[in-house]
Amino acid sequence: MTVTDAVILGIIQGLTEFLPVSSSGHLEIGKALLGDHSIPKESLLFTVVLHFATALSTMVVFRKDIWLIVKGVLKFEWNEDLQFVSKIALSMVPAVLIGLFFEAQLESLFGGNLLLVGCMLLVTAGLLFLADKAKDTHKKVSFKNAFIIGIAQAIAMLPGISRSGATISTSVLLGNDKTRAARFSFLMVVPLIFGKIAKDLLSGDLTYEASNFTYLSVGFIAAFVAGLFACTWMISLVKKSKLSYFSVYCAIVGIIAIIYTLNT
Repeated sequence: MTVTDAVILGIIQGLTEFLPVSSSGHLEIGKALLGDHSIPKESLLFTVVLHFATALSTMVVFRKDIWLIVKGVLKFEWNEDLQFVSKIALSMVPAVLIGLFFEAQLESLFGGNLLLVGCMLLVTAGLLFLADKAKDTHKKVSFKNAFIIGIAQAIAMLPGISRSGATISTSVLLGNDKTRAARFSFLMVVPLIFGKIAKDLLSGDLTYEASNFTYLSVGFIAAFVAGLFACTWMISLVKKSKLSYFSVYCAIVGIIAIIYTLNT
């Protein structure tokens, strides 16, 4: 892997972690169009580093919110902050169960299945379109909503379903405030990312070579900076009801992927 490859992969990770276009879907499309050997294969360590960078960028963007939540939780009272943390924990349950018991089946769906990717991108497009048309409210995310949003996050493990798109759209369609929906969507993924990082660290599969320090560092910085930009931009877009742009984009890419598959 070259430094340029590390920068490109870092930017892609940083942007697609927050923008509702499905990073997994685009990676599968890229592999099919360019060939597996045309895309640098990240090591597990590189993947962990990029995910840590995007999790850190989320924490920086929401640093004030996180600090207030931490202070509220430390009061050891059943207040709004402790309730919010409990909702985040509840939302993680579906994805954790899928990851633990269906990891092999899920991984089998990856590997150039462009027809599935195309269809799922159309689903993402439909969700974004509906969410963009929903009326804004001042409703907070309830415990029931948190679990349903968690199911949407688990479904978003499929290639072509955008995690941020699915969770934000589901939250908005449930009648929640758009700003709160974006905030909940981005914060709910942080524990999952750190959980996945911990799992990879404990697996013993991570290997480090001093010669890889440069591209690991460059990839981290690229993902972190791109993540800061994408997270901030996405919050603004949700507030202004601009998700329709991504809806059209996902629909176009999805249709192209389906047509490409049927003609090959």
